[in-house]
Amino acid sequence: MSALPARLAALCLAALAPLAASASGAQAIPRPDHVVIVIEENKAYQQIIGNPEAPYINALAGSGALFTRSYAVTHPSQPNYLALFSGSTQDVRDDRCLGTLSGDNLASELLRKRHSFALYSESMPQAGYTGCAAGHYQRKHNPAVNWQGVNVPSAANLPFAGFASDYAKLPTVAIVVPNQENDMHDGSPDNAIARGDRWLRENLDPYVRWARTHNSLLILTWDEDDGSSGNRIPTLIVGARVRPGAYAERIDHYSVLRTIAEMYGLRPPGEAARAAAITGIWASRGAATKPRAPAPARPPAAGR
Repeated sequence: MSALPARLAALCLAALAPLAASASGAQAIPRPDHVVIVIEENKAYQQIIGNPEAPYINALAGSGALFTRSYAVTHPSQPNYLALFSGSTQDVRDDRCLGTLSGDNLASELLRKRHSFALYSESMPQAGYTGCAAGHYQRKHNPAVNWQGVNVPSAANLPFAGFASDYAKLPTVAIVVPNQENDMHDGSPDNAIARGDRWLRENLDPYVRWARTHNSLLILTWDEDDGSSGNRIPTLIVGARVRPGAYAERIDHYSVLRTIAEMYGLRPPGEAARAAAITGIWASRGAATKPRAPAPARPPAAGR
């Protein structure tokens, strides 16, 4: 093919691309001003969605994008946190307290592009803490600390007490990890769910309300299920430019990481480079988004 026909073909394809996107209803992945990712613990999709013990989470699911085929990567907890943060389980197969890890990760890629990052751990005693446990804080749920001093600064490893009340001052991407009392890890399932749901409402709802009108997002997910459902977990995204609905595309922790990488023009680390980004949930800028009906309530457990 000569240079001129080849150039004409390229121009035709470029002209048709926006029409194809419009026909499919897909919108480009937006670049939020802020993304807050909250990671909960050890609950399956069916334990949360429709459960009357989680009214706040189900209200969020009704006003955002709920993924009905979201899966964790493996068991137990720790390698899932590593997967979401670095695109790899780092060959970790247990919850032991780790030493230093190396390689690219979400924080290092954001910092490379002159964005900002912090991980906020509830009950962690001080910024830059590297201990394995402190009260209800567990290092196994804090992936960023494993790269501290390599390509993650200690100033990005913060107690949740430092989470900004002026949300415009939050980093570009923040991960929030409640402690083991409030992340649904400890206690009987329904009590743990109710306590975690209440913690989210009390601590994150002001941010969620702000995010809707300030080009920002909340991503709520779980590390893994309870071993009952093939590692199917709830994941939902709420905030600006999110089209409410239930979405059946299959996603996992690598999909979420790839989506954030696409938002900020990052190199997707590890397995995220082979994952598909989440593309079907975004509304065009300025489009109205209408909440859908919440999921039907799950009947309470007998005797409750």
